[in-house]
Amino acid sequence: MSKYAGVRTLILLRHGQTEWNASDRMQGQIDTDLTDLGRRQAKEAARELVSRNAIAIVSSDLKRAYDTALALGDHTTVPVVRDPRLRETHLGDWEGLTHLEVDADYPGARVAWRLDATYRPPNGESKLEVGARALPVVQELFSERQDWPGRTIILVAHGGLIAALTAALLDLPPQNWPILGGLANTSWVQLSSHGPGIEQPGWRLDVWNAAAKVAPDVL
Repeated sequence: MSKYAGVRTLILLRHGQTEWNASDRMQGQIDTDLTDLGRRQAKEAARELVSRNAIAIVSSDLKRAYDTALALGDHTTVPVVRDPRLRETHLGDWEGLTHLEVDADYPGARVAWRLDATYRPPNGESKLEVGARALPVVQELFSERQDWPGRTIILVAHGGLIAALTAALLDLPPQNWPILGGLANTSWVQLSSHGPGIEQPGWRLDVWNAAAKVAPDVL
């Protein structure tokens, strides 16, 4: 338990590896499965995070995140709750394409997308829209979970969503959202709320892109 009795700890865990991750293919909201390595990564992250004594685990409903969350749930008595608002960024016409294919069909677009939080892939959503979609999940937990102060809640989701939600929680100006870089599979972000209430949550970024130490023989 935190030495600050009122501090709420929030961990945002990215899912394990998928075949599409391994081949640099844009997943977005396409429902892909974990690889064998991804499942091992999920178990290793679970062993690391079980010590946080989470009081709630909320997951994207996409399989790669939900299966990662279940690995964590298997090490605790906490049920996994699915919430579609934690789905990855909808990438529109880019979904299913490799990075090289997107660069060939839309020259310069991926660079613009990384650097501009308002940029929207064709028929997709912007990072600002993703953050706005996910932020109410945390606000509702803040309001409803009276047992959260001094404890931890874990959200299991996707790299793009985690970056957008973190930026939204920290209330970063849109031009500063790109300072939050990518996350490795089953890496996590930790934030803590030191504020008095939902109107002044006082979120701070404690950890970015942390990972469990996976022994070589596990990989």
